[in-house]
Amino acid sequence: MKLPVRFAVIGSGWRALYYVRIAKALPQYFELCMMLCRTAEKAQYMSDTYQIPTCVSEEELIYAKPNVIVIAAKKDVNLSLSMHWLEKGYTVLQETPAGIDTDTLEQLKKTEGKLVIAEQYRRYPEYSAVKKLLETGLIGKPDYLYLSAVHEYHAASLIRYFLDIPAGTQFDIVSEQWSFPTAVTQNRYERFRDRRISQKKRTAALFTFDGNKAAVYDFDSEQYHSPIRSSHFRIQGPYGEISDHTVRYLDENGEALTDLIHIHYRTVETDDSNPNLHTIREVTEISFRDQILYTPVFGICSLPQDETAIAAMLYETAMYASGEGESPYPLDEAIEDAFTAIRMKEYL
Repeated sequence: MKLPVRFAVIGSGWRALYYVRIAKALPQYFELCMMLCRTAEKAQYMSDTYQIPTCVSEEELIYAKPNVIVIAAKKDVNLSLSMHWLEKGYTVLQETPAGIDTDTLEQLKKTEGKLVIAEQYRRYPEYSAVKKLLETGLIGKPDYLYLSAVHEYHAASLIRYFLDIPAGTQFDIVSEQWSFPTAVTQNRYERFRDRRISQKKRTAALFTFDGNKAAVYDFDSEQYHSPIRSSHFRIQGPYGEISDHTVRYLDENGEALTDLIHIHYRTVETDDSNPNLHTIREVTEISFRDQILYTPVFGICSLPQDETAIAAMLYETAMYASGEGESPYPLDEAIEDAFTAIRMKEYL
């Protein structure tokens, strides 16, 4: 595959800017050759602010000759945009979710062409390292997961990832939702210090899968950005458990041991006024005892876990487009995870 990967982005919102940052940080791997905006005013603003090529017409995007087109518009139009560009013969990387209702997902099953849903969490350095440790058999085959870290379809993807549950496996679900008064501290764009209170939703669900596996989903709508709402996971198998960064397990002699997963970071200060982007913690290595579980895929590049994972999805999608690799997230899995999220909400 020829580098850098030429890609275009359709959309100019919060998710689209992830791809701008990736291209800026990794120019040897990625070239953002065009961003298609809805209005000339928005195109001019994005061009002036981020120094990227922008346009308002399909013809200009096509003339830029992208290898992959990223769809990062609104959830209710993402799929129709994906279908449009698939019909033109492009490989498409579409932002999550795969679909917002069952009719959309049924339509998606009939899709032809190379469509990848940008489900990035499996490629988070931390989660990929945990998966690698699980694959050593240290705690045996995992059969239970408590997950309080990501929402809905992202959680469905991680549940199946950690518990090795194939798409199509039958499951039952019981879910409940509550609203609690919660201090609003931070959103995507700004930090609040006035101790304002808002009603925020917390959802809990119990999944039981064929094959005697189970997962508990527990998510607060403030968890992604709030400094006073933490995230956790616990994976259990017959010989031990991984609880966040702590591993408890039996050795070959039946001795109970406790060790830590060590995550090494470097901190990068930026001049971005957004509190979510001002301080970046880049993972430089993850290890357990004498085993290296993760090293940066693209080297040290000043990207946090989210952008690192999305960059991996974009790179693997380009490999898929060139015929040098498989889909990094098969469409049947994307449909299954979106369907699982829909089912969970139906039971609330």
